[in-house]
Amino acid sequence: MNALRSLPAWLLLLALALPAQRKLDERTTTVGMRGKIEQVVLPGSELVAKPVAAEAPLVLRVLATFPHGTDSRYDLEYCGLVPGKHDLARYLVRKDGTPASGLPALEVEVRPLLPPGQVEPHELEPSPPPRLGGYPALMVTVGIVWVLGLVALLFVGRKRKAKAAGSTAGPATLADRLRPIVVAAAEGRLDEGGKAELERLLLAYWRRRLGLEQQKVAQAMPVLREHAEAGVLLRELEAWLHRPGPRPATDVGRLLEPYRNVAASEADA
Repeated sequence: MNALRSLPAWLLLLALALPAQRKLDERTTTVGMRGKIEQVVLPGSELVAKPVAAEAPLVLRVLATFPHGTDSRYDLEYCGLVPGKHDLARYLVRKDGTPASGLPALEVEVRPLLPPGQVEPHELEPSPPPRLGGYPALMVTVGIVWVLGLVALLFVGRKRKAKAAGSTAGPATLADRLRPIVVAAAEGRLDEGGKAELERLLLAYWRRRLGLEQQKVAQAMPVLREHAEAGVLLRELEAWLHRPGPRPATDVGRLLEPYRNVAASEADA
């Protein structure tokens, strides 16, 4: 006790603060959730994450790199897409492009979301609608043509006026379709239905553009989140929906810039 009293006050405060500065070491997550491992020392020259492959069971990011003598310290973030144990060292490569050999194992475990024994349902396959044929189809066709002719005779003048009025406005874009939903999310007014609609529009458009239509949503989402264009609005959406506290001012126009020259129908699956 006498020895503690003799220590300077700043040294005592430093000793008390050291245990609180713990580094994150999340070696276990569930499918689709992120995990972080901070301040891990790896030998050799600087390392970077390998490019994301289409069928990769895990996505790895190098958040920060620090010098550590002849080696380096890293803050890593990973997201598992397939349950099981994975070695993060397999997803690293030297910054100069050479293989990262001689690295210690960085094993993590990705647990499934479903409880043991529960079978995941198959995705629904689209089926063509039943076809009409014969006399009923002919009668339906004649009736439709008759109704359309009557409508054209009654409202041809009104249609011409509407067409002239609408000729001054350009076609609706995907940015126009997204704007009210994005503004509601930025202001904290977006409900679950609006969130689902926003995610559906973004996933439908980017999966089609990037050729990810055959991948499941759980596999495509991490790839889109890291994409240079698709990830901007997705990451902002996650920040708005999952981080409490006041929201800073957001430039909605900048977020919607990639969608200004895209037709609104491009987001219809």
